[in-house]
Amino acid sequence: MPAVGSCDVSIRVLSRRLVKASDPSLQPHVVTFSNLDLYPDNVQASIVCLYPKLSTKSGPGGGFDAVVSTFEAVLPTLLNHFYPLAGRIVVNPSSGVPELHCHNQGAELVVGEVGVALGSLDYGLAEESLKKIMMPYPEDVTLSVQLLSFACGGFSVVWANNNLLNDGNAITMCVRMWSELARAGGSIATVGAVSVNHDRSMFRPRNPPAYSDALDAMFATYDDHRTVNALTAAASFVERLYYVEAADIAKLRDMATVTELQRPSRVQAVSAYLWKVLAAVVAACRVPEERCCMGWMVDARRRVKSPELIPAMRNYFGNVTAYALGGAAVEEIRRKPLAEVAAMVRETITSIDYDEYLQELVDWVEVHKTEHVMEKGVLGLGSPTLNQTVFASFPLDTNFGFGDAALALPICDYGRLCSGYLSVGARPGGDGSWLLSAYIWPQMAAALESDGVFKPLTAEYLGLTVTP
Repeated sequence: MPAVGSCDVSIRVLSRRLVKASDPSLQPHVVTFSNLDLYPDNVQASIVCLYPKLSTKSGPGGGFDAVVSTFEAVLPTLLNHFYPLAGRIVVNPSSGVPELHCHNQGAELVVGEVGVALGSLDYGLAEESLKKIMMPYPEDVTLSVQLLSFACGGFSVVWANNNLLNDGNAITMCVRMWSELARAGGSIATVGAVSVNHDRSMFRPRNPPAYSDALDAMFATYDDHRTVNALTAAASFVERLYYVEAADIAKLRDMATVTELQRPSRVQAVSAYLWKVLAAVVAACRVPEERCCMGWMVDARRRVKSPELIPAMRNYFGNVTAYALGGAAVEEIRRKPLAEVAAMVRETITSIDYDEYLQELVDWVEVHKTEHVMEKGVLGLGSPTLNQTVFASFPLDTNFGFGDAALALPICDYGRLCSGYLSVGARPGGDGSWLLSAYIWPQMAAALESDGVFKPLTAEYLGLTVTP
């Protein structure tokens, strides 16, 4: 089946409503964002899940109507545990800083239909597939759940949220608990004792704030007048969707292994491969550049050592992300074998004192609270940098009673960023393969696609083609 153009995909909205938490004991209150929440800024992001054609036996009664009914019945219970997602983001007029008004205003639930088959979309291009089935929602809304049915009988679920409230670990936890609740008919008792931690008070600035020169040098303040223009950004980057098969990841791990005692992780091995591809692309650039960098958004929940923080990080719903940045000479990365580059990756990520890093970041944001701030490596200042956020590290359950999703992938708008960015998700079902959303230079895309490890995503690979 030929892929359809963007003009052929139109969404007919059938209903749009607000769903509120059902627990009457939840009292209206205002939540102060932690400084770890404030620094990612007010950025909308989504997890997009695609589900193949429903079996006549799937779900309670089967069909898309059953999917909608499940959300209508169980979403209020989910919001009891994630009540910030029923709130609204409001800028405090006195401080100019956003805060969260938890008055149970409600999460959005949007239902629509699309007159094409899922298998007809061009999944190699984000803007011709996943981004065409994501609907806009107000900037103050903290959760918009968007359900779409397709002509083939499949459907999509978009978990559209805001980075002020949560990082990748937190929103993944929400989707995972949703699936558990839905399969259990909304009864948390059958899911197990789950207590979501919403206490942001543990991340408080010191008085006076204190941070190192190294951390200060890592970040920059910015606005639209201090970023590249829209045409330059659009012409300099492409958005691609890829898959990497488990066998190829295992092969890279073998190539990056010196001894079994020094066997790199999957992330380290693939990152080393990417760093070497980046170095080759930079070396071929007509503009001379001596260095290139790799950056990782690291979930610090797993890396803090403080006895106070470790238990608090369990089921914490908020932002606890650290940025690890590694830089080296282009020729050094090209010359070194994959194993040595993987060791550089490991050292970059593991050498950070994450307890101190988080405290310094909290203090730094306190000084720059009313400004837009971002890591220089993400903004695109200095040497070419390829960044990664690895959702594949977070356990994700997409089966809420209608089978596993064929795809679950974080998607966002990169605006005028001038760095490369990869969002890595695990292929649902647990076969060890990865799905990736890539915002990269055209030269980088060409290099990756010529090597055979990063393959353009297709409907056939996802199992979304329907045989007549």
